[in-house]
Amino acid sequence: MFRPLELFIGLRYTRAKRRNHFISFISLISMVGIALGVMALITVLSVMNGFEKELRERILGMVSHATISEYSGRLRDWEGLAARLEGQPSLLGVAPYVQAEGMLTAPGQVSGAMIRGIVPDREETVSRVTEHMQFGSLDRLAGGDYGIVLGRELAATLGAGVGDRVTLVTPQASVTPAGVMPRLRRLLVVGIFEVGMYEYDRGTAFVHLDDARRIFQMGDEVTGLRLRMDDMMRAPFIARQLAQDLGGGFWVNDWTRQHANFFRAVQTEKTVMFIILSLIVAVAAFNIVSTLVMVVTDKQADIAILRTLGLSPRSVMGVFMVQGTLIGFIGTTVGIVLGILLALNVETIVPAIEQLLGRQFLAPDVYYISDLPSELRGLDVARVGGLAFLVTVLATLYPAWRASRTQPAEALRYE
Repeated sequence: MFRPLELFIGLRYTRAKRRNHFISFISLISMVGIALGVMALITVLSVMNGFEKELRERILGMVSHATISEYSGRLRDWEGLAARLEGQPSLLGVAPYVQAEGMLTAPGQVSGAMIRGIVPDREETVSRVTEHMQFGSLDRLAGGDYGIVLGRELAATLGAGVGDRVTLVTPQASVTPAGVMPRLRRLLVVGIFEVGMYEYDRGTAFVHLDDARRIFQMGDEVTGLRLRMDDMMRAPFIARQLAQDLGGGFWVNDWTRQHANFFRAVQTEKTVMFIILSLIVAVAAFNIVSTLVMVVTDKQADIAILRTLGLSPRSVMGVFMVQGTLIGFIGTTVGIVLGILLALNVETIVPAIEQLLGRQFLAPDVYYISDLPSELRGLDVARVGGLAFLVTVLATLYPAWRASRTQPAEALRYE
C-alpha cells in the first residue's frame, strides 16, 4: 500500500509544468487510447451479444427447447407421456409433432421441404411461429381439411399464396394395379410465416398432426414431443434430468445439441474479436510505458534528491506506479462510461448515421438481420474494465523499477 507521500508526488508528476507539456500530451494520448479501446470492446461485444440473442430467438421460434422421442424414431402413447411431463415445474409447454421429409409441387415448380405435423393449440406453447405469421393463421389447420402453412421463401419458390393448392409427394409408395406409385396429397395453403432464418423460411411447412399421421402412415404414433422450459439456458441440465426420470427407451435432445456448431462459431467469433480489440488497449499501454520512461529521464535529479532525503527505492517505484495507474484508471473509467452509453444507444445511433449518409449498412434484401441489435452484459463490462486496468498497471512496472534503480551520485554529477 502506498503512503500519502508516494501518492502526493505521483499525482504531482502526472500534471506536467512549463517545459514538460509534451509529456502531458503523451499522457493524454494514452488516456484517450485506453478509453477508445475499452469503448470499442464493450460496444462490439454488446453488438455481438445482440446478434447472438436475435439469432437464438429466431431459431427457437422454430426449434423447441428440447424434444423427447423413442430410439425407434417414433413415440407411442404420447398423451400419457405428455400428462407425466406437464406436472414438471420447469416445463411451460408440451406439444406432439410429426416430422418427415417430402416434396412439394406447384404448377411448373417443385421443392423439397421438411413437413411438420402439429396441434396448433399446443404448438403455441412451445414455439413462436404464431408471432411470425405473415398471412393466414396456424389456427386454420384442422384435422381432415389437409391445409398447409408454408415458409415465405418456400411459398415464393413454389409461387403459391394463401388459397392456392400444392401437392405433397411423400417418400412412401402405394401398390396399385398400375404398379408402385408415390403417395400424393393435394393441400390447401392456409398461411405463410417468416421467422427471418432462411433455413426455416425456405424448407419448412406445417400441417395438422392428424393429417401428417395419415399422409405418412404413422397410425396413432408421433415422432416425439416438443418441450418449452422456463429457462432455455438450463435446457441441457433439465433435459438430462428428464432422461433420468423417464428411464431407458427415450431419447431426450435439447436445442444446444441441435445447433451446437452454430453457437460455437458465434462464441469463437466473440473470443477472437475480444483478443483483436484488446490490442488497442495494449498499444495504449505502450504509450504509458513511453510516458513514464520520459518522466523518469526528466526527473532524474528530483529522484536523486528524494533518495538523499531518505526515500527508499520501493517508495520511488511507488511514485511512478501511482502516475501510470492514474492514467490507466482515468482512461478505463472514461472508456467504460462511453462504451455503456454507446452500447445502450447503438440501435438509435446507427439508423441516424444511415440516414445521414443515405445508405443502409445491412440491406434487408441481403441480410435477414437488417439492424444492429445490442445486449449489454455486466460481466463483459467487468471483464473489459478489469483487463484494461490490469494491463495499464503492468505497464507501469518496468519504468517504475528503472526509476527505483537511479543512483543519486550518478544523477547529480552534472547538475
